[in-house]
Amino acid sequence: MHILHLDTNHPILIEQLAQAGFTNTENYTGSREEIKGMIHKYDGIVIRSRFDIDRDFINAATKLKFIARVGAGLESIDTEYAESRGIELIAAPEGNRNAVGEHALGMLLSLFNNLNKADREVRSGHWNREANRGTELDGKIVGLIGYGNMGKAFAEKMNGFNCTVLCCDIKEGVGNKNATQVSLKTLQQMSDVVSLHTPWTPETDKMVDANFISNFSKPFWFLNTARGKSVVTADLVAALRSGQILGAGLDVLEYEKNSFESLFTSEEIPHALKELIQMDNVILSPHIAGWTVESKRKLAETIFEKIVKSFPTGKR
Repeated sequence: MHILHLDTNHPILIEQLAQAGFTNTENYTGSREEIKGMIHKYDGIVIRSRFDIDRDFINAATKLKFIARVGAGLESIDTEYAESRGIELIAAPEGNRNAVGEHALGMLLSLFNNLNKADREVRSGHWNREANRGTELDGKIVGLIGYGNMGKAFAEKMNGFNCTVLCCDIKEGVGNKNATQVSLKTLQQMSDVVSLHTPWTPETDKMVDANFISNFSKPFWFLNTARGKSVVTADLVAALRSGQILGAGLDVLEYEKNSFESLFTSEEIPHALKELIQMDNVILSPHIAGWTVESKRKLAETIFEKIVKSFPTGKR
């Protein structure tokens, strides 16, 4: 089987695939149209988020048997059409779930203890102790929206903090020893902290808006290490300004390009983002929650294992 690699990944992926009998071609610079012109030669694609794989692209891939995305989500792929063509879809949420859980925890502890703000002030010569008095995580109620690989990894990190962890998910029966599954209404009534761990779907697009936020019974801290387009930035800023949201840790933003490789979809910075980045109670990172040295290797190993499970001989 011939595999086309469209993004760089840990070298162990190509090494192991070659040892298993696959033929690998790397093309990290060709345009989407150039790739579309040659895709008919390949049995498999390995991609991160370089470009969307839509119906038109899939139609050109006449031999394609699988699409492997080295990451958790598949929203850049027309999954329904690909599956109708008998193309197997492979993702690797297991590979970076621990990294995401640790990143979310780091953001939360930084928010509670004003670490980023205090660091900036000390570097500027200001020694403001009372203004940076922290809040303890111990005893808080943490609500997780989405309880798949990422949500479960974060819930596991909460062990030892004496927190009550709640989870809400469209699937029933996903709660476990680390989190009690409840309705969204219950989660909104009880949570001190809300962490988003959902994929980007039509149901989650712009999900966190003014109405969603207003349904919470008390002010809360908000984390998003999932997808930026699930949050309406202007409504988040308004809630931060009013105190309905006490602070936010955001690894993803509404304005990211779909490739996740750059922030803006236009040259002009939206007003809501300008205001957001000036807020002291907001921590931002550039979509790196699952982006660790360890996860790079784990993602590659997971993708390899799933490919050889489906195509054990590396042959058509």
